[in-house]
Amino acid sequence: MSADSQRRIILMADDDAEDCQLVRDALMESGSEHELRCVRDGVELFDYLRRAGEYANGRPAPRPDIILLDFKMPRMDGREALAEIKSDPQFRQIPVVALTTSAAEDDIGFSYDLGVNSFVSKPTSFRQWVEILRILSDYWFRVVELPPPPSRKKGIGDRIMMKDEG
Repeated sequence: MSADSQRRIILMADDDAEDCQLVRDALMESGSEHELRCVRDGVELFDYLRRAGEYANGRPAPRPDIILLDFKMPRMDGREALAEIKSDPQFRQIPVVALTTSAAEDDIGFSYDLGVNSFVSKPTSFRQWVEILRILSDYWFRVVELPPPPSRKKGIGDRIMMKDEG
């Protein structure tokens, strides 16, 4: 298991500022010291990831360890953003958790077809938010091994060559 000794970056894409604050409060209440960063829609999400738009001039935009993605957003909704994230080799390995008000079977199935890593319906009480964020934090940052950032990865050719040499 990986250690939870480092502060992780959680990027939340949600047009509801109150939900973002609720998640920030719930993370603190759950004892998590991870950093939550919020963007308002899919367009800003990609500006953040690509360090473009308002993030082009040195505004901090560290690579997220996980993305919490709402579906109902203006300009570029969560479904479109998910499809783009999972089709981009630079970002496809970042875990994406759909965190949305929808519980429709079509949305759930469509999300997994596009490569979402988890689908969670937004809770209705603060206590539920705290519990869900504690579970997500434990699972993604303590239980599973996340891939290294792209700069530390070896290419597939490097892995094949090492295997052939051994």
